[in-house]
Amino acid sequence: MAKSSGAKQMTKSAIIDHIATENELTKKQAASVMDSLTMLAYRQAKNGFTVPGLGKLVLSNRKARMGRNPQTGEAIQIPARRVVRFRIGKQAKDAILNGKMPTPKTTTKKRAKR
Repeated sequence: MAKSSGAKQMTKSAIIDHIATENELTKKQAASVMDSLTMLAYRQAKNGFTVPGLGKLVLSNRKARMGRNPQTGEAIQIPARRVVRFRIGKQAKDAILNGKMPTPKTTTKKRAKR
């Protein structure tokens, strides 16, 4: 397990607050966007779900293997199973490990008044 550097993880409400502030949305709208993205990821994970610039959810098969019962030391057979994995994208990896932050692209367009 990685050591904590003293910084706290962002909570869901802190993430929603940040998204709302950065994009001039209400907290309710930001929460709705976050919930929609989460539900979409759950539904599409079977096919692979990519969040551009962050990474992707993929299903993978783990092979059956031998393991040990930590209390008794007895060898046990661990069955094969399907697991969900998150593969971090190169852009996110570079930003996190090397501090190479990508330039933000604003994709919001102002609506013309009618």
